[in-house]
Amino acid sequence: MYLKAVSFLLLGILGISINDTIIKFLSDAYALHQLVFIRAIIGLLIIVPPILVRQGVVALRTTRPGIHALRGLLIVLANLTFFAGLASLPLAEASAVIFVSPVLITIFSHYFLGEQIGVWRWSAVVIGLIGMICVVQPFGARPELAFLWPLAAAVCYAGFTVTTRFLGRTEGIASLAIYSTGSFLVVSVAMGLLVGDGSFANTGNPNLEFLLRAWRWPDAANLGQIAAIGVLSAVIAVAMSAAYRAGEASFLAPFEYVNLPLVLLWGFLFFGDFPNVLALVGMALIASGGMIMIFREGAKRRMDTISTEL
Repeated sequence: MYLKAVSFLLLGILGISINDTIIKFLSDAYALHQLVFIRAIIGLLIIVPPILVRQGVVALRTTRPGIHALRGLLIVLANLTFFAGLASLPLAEASAVIFVSPVLITIFSHYFLGEQIGVWRWSAVVIGLIGMICVVQPFGARPELAFLWPLAAAVCYAGFTVTTRFLGRTEGIASLAIYSTGSFLVVSVAMGLLVGDGSFANTGNPNLEFLLRAWRWPDAANLGQIAAIGVLSAVIAVAMSAAYRAGEASFLAPFEYVNLPLVLLWGFLFFGDFPNVLALVGMALIASGGMIMIFREGAKRRMDTISTEL
């Protein structure tokens, strides 16, 4: 079960890192809600037909529409706030900040799902928080307020992950993927109707501009990139839903740190960004906290197996 869950999670993380890179690349030309709308349309066209053919409309039935709506809202807010932050923040640093979410996932899983968290995990939480502070570096004369965007995303993503784990006890992968992707469509349409004409733009703030910019017809050179984020959205929705349905949220959360070396690579290759020494130390601390959780869980499972055999 754990190997399957981790495999799905790693696939989802790879998709997320590529998706984030493409969206940052497009952030100075298109409205975020326009990209989200196109991504959701393509994602649903990929996800829905095979599910309906194999399972029929029964796959869409749920006894918990309210929780699905909450889960969908959380993942939409997580994406919107994170992508808005990418408009002015380096990819690696923004991604590192959002990795406070595994810390929050661990805490939320303990209090809301009843998952047991030992002293090693709590130690990893503290290390992760220290690492996040090193990345954000809020102690300067003029702290970068744009980091509040990925911090908000981290809170929303943690809530989304815990909600996925809760729904995964009774809901199938199909409904989890469809309703989360559909949430992007609903919110992006609403945003397009409210601010899609660009009347609230020209704020002078790159983060708000990405949110409020007017819709425009995509350039031919960008069509492949925009189509790619749609395909990736389907892969991410299915992979992450399958991962957190198959494994404990607090166990899987540390594996999301695999995203750090990926975004470091993409940020350097495509944008020429590379973190300063303190930020790199912070990323190392964040990853170290995750590794503590991983190795501790492995040791705990081996001891439990030995105890059972005895």
